Amino acid sequence: MQQKISLKLLPSEAIDESAVKRLIANHTGKKTSSVSGYYILKQSIDARAKTIWVNLTVQAFIDEPFHHREIQTFSFKDVHKTEKRVVIIGAGPAGLFAALHLLEQGIKPIILERGKDVRSRRRDLAILNKEGIINAESNYCFGEGGAGTYSDGKLYTRSNKRGDIDRILNLFVQFGAEDTILYQSHPHIGTNKLPQIITAMRQQITDCGGEFLFEKKVVDFIVQDQKIISVKTADGNSFDADAFILATGHSARDIFELLHQKQILIEAKGFALGVRIEHPQQLIDSIQYHCPVRGTFLPPASYSLVKQVNERGVFSFCMCPGGIIAPAATAAGELVVNGWSPSKRNNPFANSGMVVQVELEDVIQNSPQGPVGKLKIKNDALAMMHFQQMVEQNCFNAGGGKFVAPAQRMVDFSNGITSSSLPACSYQPGLQSVHLKEVLPGFVYQALAKGFIEFGKKMSGYFTNDAVVVATESRTSSPVRIPRNNDTLTHPQLNNFYPCGEGAGYAGGIVSAAMDGERVAGQIAFCTT
Repeated sequence: MQQKISLKLLPSEAIDESAVKRLIANHTGKKTSSVSGYYILKQSIDARAKTIWVNLTVQAFIDEPFHHREIQTFSFKDVHKTEKRVVIIGAGPAGLFAALHLLEQGIKPIILERGKDVRSRRRDLAILNKEGIINAESNYCFGEGGAGTYSDGKLYTRSNKRGDIDRILNLFVQFGAEDTILYQSHPHIGTNKLPQIITAMRQQITDCGGEFLFEKKVVDFIVQDQKIISVKTADGNSFDADAFILATGHSARDIFELLHQKQILIEAKGFALGVRIEHPQQLIDSIQYHCPVRGTFLPPASYSLVKQVNERGVFSFCMCPGGIIAPAATAAGELVVNGWSPSKRNNPFANSGMVVQVELEDVIQNSPQGPVGKLKIKNDALAMMHFQQMVEQNCFNAGGGKFVAPAQRMVDFSNGITSSSLPACSYQPGLQSVHLKEVLPGFVYQALAKGFIEFGKKMSGYFTNDAVVVATESRTSSPVRIPRNNDTLTHPQLNNFYPCGEGAGYAGGIVSAAMDGERVAGQIAFCTT
């Protein structure tokens, strides 16, 4: 018989197949020899008490032959000769999964990506890290796979009402991800493995007759009779289609400006802004696992923190155990940092965004004063974007150029002291000791300064000068929302234009963006049948 069983194990037992079988036998009252095998349905770590437990839910096979987990697979139609065409602007998770879902429906996707393929993109990232020279079209945000490709590949999401999370995870497995992502509580692929998976998706799209075009930056929408009839790219080409999906991500400011210029409705949207903080991974391990040295059978520890400070939410964002801080700007003269981890999460530092929620009224009230520029920001659809941009420019100038980041030790930050020295850090372009009160908007700085102290009370040892605060973490989500109709998913003014993913304000991460791309593709298929 087969039986779903929940077990509570020590970490050393959880990785020992014979130990798991023995516990299954004890649970069912059978002999260990009766347990032919099992596979994991869910896995999580409970580190709240001194003794750390691994919670496993398994599918156990008792007194019958063992069968491995059935991985859901998907088939895609040949669209070489189909007349139905959809242009997808952007090859991030929303665009890629929209394209794959269109192929399932027999519709031809044409992906226009402003950046380069993953391999060429890697060379541009190396130049950015080592020489401080940015390619505005090929960086950590722009290029094949979008921002997620070279910034970690975290697949955790709470957006289970937006689509089928298991379907997205199974698609990742079909294209090369390990099946552990199907049962881990916080699945993660790793920056070192994502490029091969993205390449396999592209190969599937082109093999079926879809088109995947690089270095095709969209610079104009041609509108007629409440429809987009074609888009123009910077190289002078035009592309027409039955429908157009906009999946450009949260950093395509030129697209927001183009829509605003053409009087295509967009709206200012709140986002979170702050810093990235880095601790020694061993310190985070000792805090979370209640021991001086992390056990052999435990993964590098992570954390999630949130606190209301001055009636504002201060919270951790995109925490990267065993990770690296990277320069994530998309233009010269602007400084943005992000974090990523390889699949093994085996680097000596742990970093996390630590951010404060920013709303439109904050921007209007605070933009004329302080370090964030003397120019008053207009109260329009681009207000949040311009505020975000001004903070990034301020940080770049404070660092002194070449993407050297302004930084401060954590306790010094909260105590208002310029650090006399800075600890070792994974950020390759380098750090410059700066009083970050002179860099960040005042309300953001004040909330973070108090928030760090409060987090130190939650995690004893977290509030320490062994941690470094690096500015600025500002690309947490899009500062613009592109509205769409709830029923048709089209823009209110254009009945064949489908804004989707993070850039349109409808997702927050790889999985939710992928689900939104699929949702839009499904709606297009429904409307064209």
